[in-house]
Amino acid sequence: MKTLVLVRHAKSSWRDDTLSDHDRPLDDRGLRDAPRMGRMLQLRGIRPDVLLTSSAVRARTTAELIAHELDDTAVTVDEDLYASTPETILGRVAEVDGGAEVVMVVAHDPGMSALAAQFSDLIEAMPTAAVAQLEFEVESWGELAGARPVRVVFDTPKTL
Repeated sequence: MKTLVLVRHAKSSWRDDTLSDHDRPLDDRGLRDAPRMGRMLQLRGIRPDVLLTSSAVRARTTAELIAHELDDTAVTVDEDLYASTPETILGRVAEVDGGAEVVMVVAHDPGMSALAAQFSDLIEAMPTAAVAQLEFEVESWGELAGARPVRVVFDTPKTL
C-alpha cells in the first residue's frame, strides 16, 4: 500500500507587486491554514517518508509549516515542481525509493488540481491549502500513473 498526499500551497500574498511569482510569500490566511492542515494530518497519523515541495516561496513555506506539525519531517525542494504538470509530479514521485510508504507533494495549480482530478472524480479542484490523501494498492511509486486509488480523503481549510 502506498499513500500519496497532494497539497496545494496555502494562500499567497499579492501585496508586493515587485516580487516575482516565484518569490511570493504566504498571506495571513495561508500562515494560519498550512499548520491547521498539518495538524489534521498529524491527528490522522500521516507521517510522510518523503516530502517534496516546489521551490517557490509559498510552496516551501507551506511544506515547512506542515512538516513542523508532523514532527519536523524533512523537506526536499524540487525546482521542477514549480509550475509543474501532472506528468512531472508523477515523474518525481516515481523516482522515490520503493521503501517509502507515504509521499507528500506540495505544489501549484493547475497541475495539482489536474492530478487530483485524474485520480478521483470526487475532486474537481484543489483550493489553496487543500489536501488529497490517495491510497493505492501498488508495489512501487512508478505504478501510480495507471492506478486508481482504493481510498480518497479530501480536505480543505473550509471543511475542517
